[in-house]
Amino acid sequence: MGQRDDLLAGAKACLAEKGYGHTTARDIAAASGAHLASIGYHFGSKDNLMNAAVLEATGEWGDTIEAAVRNAGEGPPARKVRAALEELFAAVPRERHLLVASVQAYVEALFSEDVRRPFAEGAERARTELAAMVMGVDAEDIGADAVRGLGSLLHAMVVGFMLQSLLSPESMPTAAEVLDAARTLTAGED
Repeated sequence: MGQRDDLLAGAKACLAEKGYGHTTARDIAAASGAHLASIGYHFGSKDNLMNAAVLEATGEWGDTIEAAVRNAGEGPPARKVRAALEELFAAVPRERHLLVASVQAYVEALFSEDVRRPFAEGAERARTELAAMVMGVDAEDIGADAVRGLGSLLHAMVVGFMLQSLLSPESMPTAAEVLDAARTLTAGED
């Protein structure tokens, strides 16, 4: 690994341990084993490095979501959602550091266009792929209405469960409980 990669790894470790706002350049240098001046050389500033670290960690959590969706297999939509949720819920304890960084990315996106733009693009891809998975079609064949409706609902569930798992892991539902709740909501719909 090169010094740039070491700095990114150090910044991601600091995100999980100290948070975005409480991490100093010295913290990152210590965590990465790099010289303090190398932050400016490779990234221009600590903020640029932290933004890159937030986006990289969020992308890694996105890869976890994508793998869960891919591994959901075939079958009716409820079976796919259940399989994807089971895999995501199982990933939460081992990927906690990525969840923490992802939550921080939401906040940082409010203040930095450099974070907001790629983060919003990633969320749009996630909504598209989640809707396509449930509908059993390729992502390029999914309609905008399905992305706005179904994709947004599924994405909101994933983000909501991610937050719930960080704040109150003992209160997390099972995938079966989530599907039962969805059936309750849609019972009697025309």
